[in-house]
Amino acid sequence: MIRTLFLAAIMVAAPAIAAKRDTPDQQLTKLLAGRVAGKPTNCITLSGTQSSQIIDGKAIVYRVGSRLYVNTPRSGAESLNDDDILVTRTIGSQLCSIDTVNLIDRGSRFQRGFVILGPFVPYERVKTGN
Repeated sequence: MIRTLFLAAIMVAAPAIAAKRDTPDQQLTKLLAGRVAGKPTNCITLSGTQSSQIIDGKAIVYRVGSRLYVNTPRSGAESLNDDDILVTRTIGSQLCSIDTVNLIDRGSRFQRGFVILGPFVPYERVKTGN
């Protein structure tokens, strides 16, 4: 009976485990759908930053109002994991392309790497005329 229950549990869990996850490029494409890139900038103001999102092994996306800033780190991007906690120490009120971001494992709370930020590319929604 235990064997039957174990096999049934595996069968139920298999579809969830086998569910295909979007690639980092697909995640970024979906996130930026309907938006156009602007001129890259070296810094963004921290006080206006509402949230951040990690794209595994690729980038960090910062939301500032309705604008998204995509940062592809100069170094360490391959260490990015969407389950990490981002810890940034800055001097002043801006996050800049020379700053480092420590990656903290959510489970163990230990640092597992860091990235050196690159330029921030702004993406804004395409305005449609009526």
